[in-house]
Amino acid sequence: MENPTYSGLTAFATQHFPELSNLERLWWAHYAYWNSDIIATGLITFLSHEIVYFTRCFPWIIADSLPSIFRKYKIQDQKMPTAADQWACTKYILLIHFVVELPLIVFFHPMMEFCGVHFDIPFPTIRAMIPQIIIFFLVEDTYHYWIHRLMHWGPLYRSIHRIHHQYATPFGLAAEYASPWETLVLGFGTIGPPLVLGYFTDNVHLLTVIIWVTLRQFQAIDSHSGYDFPWSMRHWMPFWGGADWHDDHHRYFWGNYSSSFRWWDIMMGTVSGPDARKKRRAAREAKLAAQTKTE
Repeated sequence: MENPTYSGLTAFATQHFPELSNLERLWWAHYAYWNSDIIATGLITFLSHEIVYFTRCFPWIIADSLPSIFRKYKIQDQKMPTAADQWACTKYILLIHFVVELPLIVFFHPMMEFCGVHFDIPFPTIRAMIPQIIIFFLVEDTYHYWIHRLMHWGPLYRSIHRIHHQYATPFGLAAEYASPWETLVLGFGTIGPPLVLGYFTDNVHLLTVIIWVTLRQFQAIDSHSGYDFPWSMRHWMPFWGGADWHDDHHRYFWGNYSSSFRWWDIMMGTVSGPDARKKRRAAREAKLAAQTKTE
């Protein structure tokens, strides 16, 4: 086909691949149009990340701009982010996305092929994708807990993680407000599980990865939103680490290190908040009293 266009390639796919869905035909036309798998994959992954991130942040920007309506749902209602805060955060996020994440995305396709993550059609079924996405959530949450906890160790906190804690009252846009090193290290917890699973099973698809990253973005942005609504997930999924969970982490600068779930913090005794602080203090005092009595 001479000088192909997206519409022309899609029409070609419709004529010659009637068994494919509309999305699969668009996918095929995209890769055929660019005639470079690296560019085609890079565009899909980078644009999907940017569109999802700022689209999901937008409702929280609106909520922050209408305190008369939404302040009652704000966890730390004494401070609302200003327009200047939002704009400064946006500029920094865009800098990180283009300077740090975009170059890595260029190399993602070769890594993907090496690790057995496929991008061909037809797409995998929903039934095949769901178990993999659940695995990604579980592995990432474990990785995030331990790395995040390590980053609160003095030297690492001061040199790397302190940037993310610039906002003690978090808001949606601040979900990826972090140093380049933190972006790289914690980002591996998101992209690493699909690559590792693909390497050992040769059965992971790029579409599954995109859906997983989208869900992870939703989780990160919502947990930084600073809002707890009656319909928020944590009210009907008790082990979910929602905005109330992560807000305490930013408020007290300690504990609640997990990303998606609560169980690691509960098991390891790192639950944050004033009640947890009182319990830890009482436990320390009881232990000290028992030692004194023994002596």
